Amino acid sequence: MKPGKELLFCALGGSGEIGMNVNLYGADGKWLMVDLGMTFSDPEYPGVELVFADLEFIEERTDDLVGIVLTHAHEDHIGAVPYFAEELGVPLYATPFTARLVRGKLEEAGLLDRVELKVIDHLDPFQLGPFTVQYLPLAHSIAEGNALLIDTPYGRIFHTGDWKLDEDPQIGQPTTAEELTAIGDEGVLALVCDSTNVFNPEPSGSEGAVYRGLLEEVKEHAGRRVLVTTFASNVARLQTLGRVAKATGRRLCVAGRSLDRIIAAGQASGYLKDLPETVDFDTAMALPRGEVLILATGGQGEPRAALARIANGNHPISLVPGDVVLFSSRQIPGNELAIGRIQNQLAAQDITLVTDRQSLIHVSGHPGRPELEALYSWLRPEILMPVHGEMRHMREQARLGLSCQIPKAIVQKNGDLVRLAPDGPAKMGEVRAGRLVLDGDIIAPADGEAMVMRRRLAHNGVVTVAVTPSGDVRVAALGLPLEEDFAEFIEEAQGDVAKALKAVRTGDPADRSEAARLAARRAATRWSGKKPQVIVTLFED
Repeated sequence: MKPGKELLFCALGGSGEIGMNVNLYGADGKWLMVDLGMTFSDPEYPGVELVFADLEFIEERTDDLVGIVLTHAHEDHIGAVPYFAEELGVPLYATPFTARLVRGKLEEAGLLDRVELKVIDHLDPFQLGPFTVQYLPLAHSIAEGNALLIDTPYGRIFHTGDWKLDEDPQIGQPTTAEELTAIGDEGVLALVCDSTNVFNPEPSGSEGAVYRGLLEEVKEHAGRRVLVTTFASNVARLQTLGRVAKATGRRLCVAGRSLDRIIAAGQASGYLKDLPETVDFDTAMALPRGEVLILATGGQGEPRAALARIANGNHPISLVPGDVVLFSSRQIPGNELAIGRIQNQLAAQDITLVTDRQSLIHVSGHPGRPELEALYSWLRPEILMPVHGEMRHMREQARLGLSCQIPKAIVQKNGDLVRLAPDGPAKMGEVRAGRLVLDGDIIAPADGEAMVMRRRLAHNGVVTVAVTPSGDVRVAALGLPLEEDFAEFIEEAQGDVAKALKAVRTGDPADRSEAARLAARRAATRWSGKKPQVIVTLFED
């Protein structure tokens, strides 16, 4: 469909979930995409690391797509760029720091010459079809977090991206309350707003307060080696930790390629200019224990990250009893078990662990209720449309907005087509909004036969049956909980299959194959309680 004389919105990702943000605005026959993110996999998708929004709806309408505007450089907003940008065939728009990280992704994918990347190094409006777009800096846990002010013939949208309020930001200069109030004075049709932290009754907190908290915490552990793990993308936190290292007389050591990449991009964009010179691993290990501060990736429990390797003893950096690990990051929902596993490994080595529950060493990058209420009062939108959250977050934000006298609110999910103007908000229908997975080197449907089969294999194992032309039966199995009884199970299963084949009255291979499959599966269930997948091969003369 083409948008008519109207303003439409459709999320293909990021509504009803945290991550994988892909948002579309439609007007006068054209579409504008905001963000092109991904999310990391979970046990629902065995063997998969990355999950993407299914872009079929907009891929069928690329002639009407005017561009992709990226709000900031977190993976859930830019991570799908190297996988889909070439196919979408329109320019990408990003501020300088975000553009540097995107350029690195495109270069790694061999797409640098095939995808147009436009760097917006100003805060002036720029035109994309019927949309006039302007970047508005807001505080977040990364450099150059931005809201978008999107002017259309049918009203103005304030699209927050990820944001918070910070009275003492360490990086960048966010748009002020006075400037936001002036935008509200000019009129805002719809506020499309981050919902992640709506249940938090307190403000998110300031990066300046984290500096003071980390400084006191590191001072408290004088004479001990201190390792801090944080989100690599949090340039403000890296700046903070550099200041802490200087103030406590410690040398800075960085462990993790993503940290190296972010530091390089930050310094190239004018940030982290006063970050202390870092030392290599060997130098760090040779320093007195109280004279080094280590920054390491892996605070979310990633098994290949630096912290996991340090905990396992498979890294040039080592920790000993009495050393300290500061978790200067929050637990992302779903990562609790992985984080707990690493924390238990460290605790077993008598390493002191400090999290944000014990000390002010982290603040969120997303707004709590007081910050949401403040933004509502400044912008005074006609419509509130929550995004970037699970359904419980978005419903709660809609309730909060209505209680703060926003006239209208609408809760949508991925695939809902919403008319914002005229006569909005109203749900008009639904479009395809599924999930794709990066499976090896192939982008495949998340609900495809391969993934369904892999789940079954993971839960129940597999049995293979081979029948020779002479009628000999060979059975093999993987993943069945049979140890001492395995040989007896195989012998009995082979006998059951042979009997079942003799009982088949037709020579039809399909009948013979099905009889063999059922016999082998029943034997496996009898012996193990599992219902494995069974693969039968009949070798004919």
